Formats: sequence, structure tokens, C-alpha cells
Amino acid sequence: MTESTGFQLGTVGALSLSVISSVSIVICNKALISTLGFNFATTLTSWHLLVTFCSLHIALWLKLFEHKPFDARAVMGFGILNGISIGLLNLCLGFNSVGFYQMTKLAIIPCTVLLETLFFKKDFSRKIQFSLVILLLGVGIATVTDLQLNLLGSVLSLLAIVTTCVAQIMTNTIQKRFKVSSTQLLYQSCPYQATTLFITGPFVDGLLTNQNVFAFKYTPHVLIFIVLSCLISVSVNFSTFLVIGKTSPVTYQVLGHLKTCLVLAFGYILLHDPFSWRNILGILIAIVGMGLYSYFCAVDSQSKQSEPPAQLSQVKDGETEPLIIIENGSNKGNDSVGPKGPIWASNKDLHA
Repeated sequence: MTESTGFQLGTVGALSLSVISSVSIVICNKALISTLGFNFATTLTSWHLLVTFCSLHIALWLKLFEHKPFDARAVMGFGILNGISIGLLNLCLGFNSVGFYQMTKLAIIPCTVLLETLFFKKDFSRKIQFSLVILLLGVGIATVTDLQLNLLGSVLSLLAIVTTCVAQIMTNTIQKRFKVSSTQLLYQSCPYQATTLFITGPFVDGLLTNQNVFAFKYTPHVLIFIVLSCLISVSVNFSTFLVIGKTSPVTYQVLGHLKTCLVLAFGYILLHDPFSWRNILGILIAIVGMGLYSYFCAVDSQSKQSEPPAQLSQVKDGETEPLIIIENGSNKGNDSVGPKGPIWASNKDLHA
């Protein structure tokens, strides 16, 4: 097996794992919140991260990966920013309508494109921009129902968008700059993320629900679903870092909207959620946008690989990471790009 073939299989595996685990945790958390009344999403995420760290610590003890320390300030800033972005997304949902929250999630892609264009000089072709517009249009039709605005909710949405974009860009650039794997980065940043959310989680959840997480009645059914959610989150966290490291923040966001469409479909099939022709139309348009995005990324990647080395060195780093890499997936020569200086978050996929 060639190196490029292995890279392609690894990317496809990471994408598949991310989709399956994210859809599974959404279904699990919906049952936990809607059926069992456990509405403490931020605190739950801190438990997700704690279980993830313990799992990775066991994996390190078993020598399944190598610990590679690097810039401690970068790791700390990365972890804290990730925790803040999770809390802001939860606050955004709490102080806005569901429709406006969905618009906030849609705005993450154009914001990421803008930041990478301005600060990293990445070149997004017109075809890729067009495919992203189709994707966002489809997801918007399928998910956005109302747009009730308020000042506090709008400010929280703006802060959530910016912190999430920066966090996901840092996830990609830190891995390349310091030459660390997704597992190594997740292992080192997990304690900071978990601590940030463990301290702020009860306050944020209390503000949103007027309930105390520590006074909640933890029945055996609730505990079973919490444990199941935490176990699935290990896969969610790992696959998120893996996908962003192998592809790009924008590709990860495109994949996130695919998850949203799948959650809507599974909700209709398994949970008999309300569904309309508008949902179906939106999902179909979104799938077309995803297909175009992956195709145009693959075409751009092939065209750049066919250019002479002298000319290739002068080409700006573009968005060439499709959802499924068709040709040579190596984009590994970008180690010099990145800030000195996070996204994942399992509960960012908590609400479809």
C-alpha cells in the first residue's frame, strides 16, 4: 500500500468515524435531554472531556501513542479557547431562537473562509465558494424556521462564531506547526478544556435552565445514558481533531452540516420527529452542495499536483481537502503555516 493510498484510507476512516459517532451522540443526548430531563449540556461536556482524557491516559499507558510535549502556552490557550467556545455556543442557543442558533452555525463557514483568506492567504476558488453557498442554502432551508433577534443573543452569537472559527483553525495549524498528531494534541489540551467547562458549566447551565446540576435526581436510566454519552464522546473528540488535522476547518464544517442532515433524517425515521417537504428539499440541496464541494476540491488538488515544482511553490495554499480525497491526499508540506499560539466540542453537535 502506497503512502498516498494509506493517507486516503485514513481520511475516509476519520470522516466516517466522525459522522457515525456524532450522529450517535446526538441521538443519545436528545434522549437524555428530551426524555429524561437532563438539561445540563455544558456540564455534560466537561464530563465528556474528562472521560476522553482518562481514556487517552490509559492509551498512553498502553503505549498506543507517544506523548509529545510542545509549547505549553499554546496548549493552554488552545484548551481554554475551546472551552469558552463551547460555553458560548450553549449560551447562544439559550438566549436565541433555534432558527437564529442554526443561522449562527451556518455563519461559521463563511467566517472561517474569511479568516483563512485574510490571515493565512488561502485561496478559495469561485467553484468552491459556489458549492459552499449551495450547501449553506440547503441547510438553511432544512433547519432555519424563525429568526427572532435580541441584542444579548446577537452578541453571544457573534462571540461564538469568532471563537469557534479561531479554535478550529488553531486545531489544524497547531498540528502542522508543531508536528503533533490529533491524539497528542487532544491529550494535552483536554485537561484545560475540561477544567474550563467544569468550573463554568454549572453556572452556565443554571443560568439557562434555572436548575442546579448537583441537585438533579440521578436515576439509573439517567446514569446509563450519561455513561453512554461520555463513552461515545471519546470517539467524537478524537475524530474531530483527526478530521481537522487531515483536512481543514472548512471541510470539517461541511462535514458538520452533513451530520445535521443525517440527524434530521434519523430523527424522522427513528424518533418520528416532525418532517416536511421543506426539510427534504433542504437536505437534497445540501447534499448537492457537499458533492460539488468535494468534487471541486479534488479537481483543484489534482491540478495543483500536476503543476511543475517551481510554479507550485508560488501557488497560494488553497482549500483542496475534499470530503473524500480521490487523488494523492498529501497536503503535508504546510508545516510552516500557523500561528504560535481551539473545536471541537462534543456538545456542539448536541442540537441538530
